[in-house]
Amino acid sequence: MKVVSVVGARPQFIKAAPVGKALRAAGHTEVLVHTGQHYDDEMSAVFFRELEIPQPDCSLGVGSGSHGWQTGQTLMCIEEVLLAEKPDCVLVYGDANSTLAGALAAVKLHIPLAHVEAGLRSFNREMPEEHNRVLTDHCSDLLFCPTQTAVDNLVREGITQGVHLVGDTMYDAVLQFAEIARQRSTILRDLGLKPKGYLLATVHRPYNTDVPENLRNILTAFAEIGELTIFPVHPRTREKIAELDGVVSPEFSRNVRMIEPVGYLDMLVLEQNARLALTDSGGMQKEAYFFGIPCVTLRPETEWVETVEAGWNVVVGANRAEIVSVVNGHDWPKATPSTVFGDGQAARRIVAQLVGE
Repeated sequence: MKVVSVVGARPQFIKAAPVGKALRAAGHTEVLVHTGQHYDDEMSAVFFRELEIPQPDCSLGVGSGSHGWQTGQTLMCIEEVLLAEKPDCVLVYGDANSTLAGALAAVKLHIPLAHVEAGLRSFNREMPEEHNRVLTDHCSDLLFCPTQTAVDNLVREGITQGVHLVGDTMYDAVLQFAEIARQRSTILRDLGLKPKGYLLATVHRPYNTDVPENLRNILTAFAEIGELTIFPVHPRTREKIAELDGVVSPEFSRNVRMIEPVGYLDMLVLEQNARLALTDSGGMQKEAYFFGIPCVTLRPETEWVETVEAGWNVVVGANRAEIVSVVNGHDWPKATPSTVFGDGQAARRIVAQLVGE
């Protein structure tokens, strides 16, 4: 069986790694297409090295741009690849622009389409990712859901055919690489950090970066929390911070350490050893949950409602006072998080469904 897998952003690299490994182990052919949505070393190449993903068979080099331009360019390029490769199936991941582009290219050429991480819903149509995931789900022949909540979301939209509850491939990846990360990463020593002696923060969603008031509120909260906060800064976020006036207060300089983006193994170690995570990233919400690390979500909603229902995640948006209050005073669970994201065998189940076993 020949499968074309489409990836473009760092969360997709993580989700795709266990599936690609399972495909190759089962003797199938994977043609890996990297659209180039994330393209520099810190956001792309390092993930391929650390996750032991083969070099892409096709690197489209689309790069950044407006949503419409990026999606359109990616769609045209993927269509050329599919016409040349004639795969049995196209596999797309998550909710990036490359996900929608791959889905549209496949269905217009009448090639079976499979969506990994199907059924997620934030119910916020202002998010570009929400449109990408909804449209992709309604195009797909096979829908691989990470949780029962995702299955239920699809049922409410009338999608019941081809739906499979397989678990979360990001959990597969964490189980495969967490110990490797502990052995190889030197990030704690390099930054002079002690376990549970810092907070970990990431901010990259347009909801926060493209609204100056929201970004200012979040950065001000980081300063007011009063704890050392390690902040790997997305290149686009760094540009937006530079456009703000008066953000760098003495408290910010003292409490917040802005660093360059880090690779997957270093991020796993930072997550495992943080006292708490603050993020607008869906992937980091889950990884914090996997490790039993409290999470404060800097968005008005989350598609990972299971983490909220379990008490490990509090959604606060960009409200400065609420961010500070939750970080400094919330009563977090004591028990180990339950395994609502599967048993680490999602990739194996996906491959079995792809080949009709």
